[in-house]
Amino acid sequence: MGTTHVKRAFKYRFYPTDAQAAELSRTFGCVRKVYNLALAARTQAWVLRQERVNYNATSAMLTAWKRTEELAYLNDVSSVPLQQALRHLQTAFTHFFAKRARYPRLKSRKKSRKSAEYTTSAFRFRDGKLTLAKMTEPLEIVWSRPLPEGATLSTVTVSQDAAGRWFVSLLCEDPGVEPLPTTDAAVGVDAGLDHLLTLSTGEKITNPRHERHDRDRLAKAQRKLARKAKGGGANRAKARQRVARVHARIADRRRDTLHKITTRLVRENQTIVIEDLTVRNLLKNGRLARAISDAAWAEFRTMLEYKAWWYGREVIAVDRWFPSSKLCSHCGTLQDKLPLSVRTWTCGCGVTHDRDVNAARNILAAGLAVSACGAGVRPQRSSPGGRSAMKQEPLRREP
Repeated sequence: MGTTHVKRAFKYRFYPTDAQAAELSRTFGCVRKVYNLALAARTQAWVLRQERVNYNATSAMLTAWKRTEELAYLNDVSSVPLQQALRHLQTAFTHFFAKRARYPRLKSRKKSRKSAEYTTSAFRFRDGKLTLAKMTEPLEIVWSRPLPEGATLSTVTVSQDAAGRWFVSLLCEDPGVEPLPTTDAAVGVDAGLDHLLTLSTGEKITNPRHERHDRDRLAKAQRKLARKAKGGGANRAKARQRVARVHARIADRRRDTLHKITTRLVRENQTIVIEDLTVRNLLKNGRLARAISDAAWAEFRTMLEYKAWWYGREVIAVDRWFPSSKLCSHCGTLQDKLPLSVRTWTCGCGVTHDRDVNAARNILAAGLAVSACGAGVRPQRSSPGGRSAMKQEPLRREP
């Protein structure tokens, strides 16, 4: 069984010196400025002249901007992150014209992500030390895990989150990812709120509810922030950062939980069947939006799909309208109504079902039917390691 070359990003925390922090902050500001200028120029060209401006044109604009007195400060930072910002804008427009995303928006100084991307010509990595362009000293990185042997860095992304923490993400091609041994195991997964996930095996994975556990701490920090006068000031900035730290703690714990669950599912199963949920629409439910956000179903699916692609597994997504809960997994009878409050129910064939376990078993059966014959399949979303399927008719088993 051969190895697979995959691109992986390894994220580490680092602690910059005062000079490095100042240099990176300047770079973040310049990246944001160039992105906004290019976006405004492309928008104006389209509105006034129906003209599409591409990356090459904005790159020429950047050269002209640097020669002006007003924007001469763009020369003080590395040109590579500025060029990368223009490439990211080009990608955003490509997705927009392909109707995969909304129109690009201006980056806000307070709300947008602070980051800068460096390619190979703008950093040096030797003997485990990373030095960025315009810097004389390497970054003090906390190597929480080693990089893969033989890995070659292609890009380095430096960022600072709202809590003030600094991170560096190293994108490299890992030549040592080996597909896991093939197995006959398959599992259906039903996402929920009472339990985070219910498996077709009958196992229920507890919902940690990280946001609920830290809700009091978050509310206290938010109240302190609300009492600070708006319009700036050191005290308000400190209060805002305390709120961001609570959010960061919640997000870190949630991500850690999802990584452990998805890694386990991929290791134990050859085929994993899930529902093709539209989380964006589900969040419109004001009563459940907070709990749905805390469950992070979309992030779960993303992790599951790329790990399955790495290790030779298959993820199948069954259409969201498939009546997995109302269909008897034993005889195939479809119930007319099954309110959400009903957690167990008995079919006319005499079998009593746990609502979530029954749904997971039906999801598994639908996915295996799609994988076996491909009948009634319509692809909905393409992504590494996953495929989606729409069942044109409810799946029914022969009694």
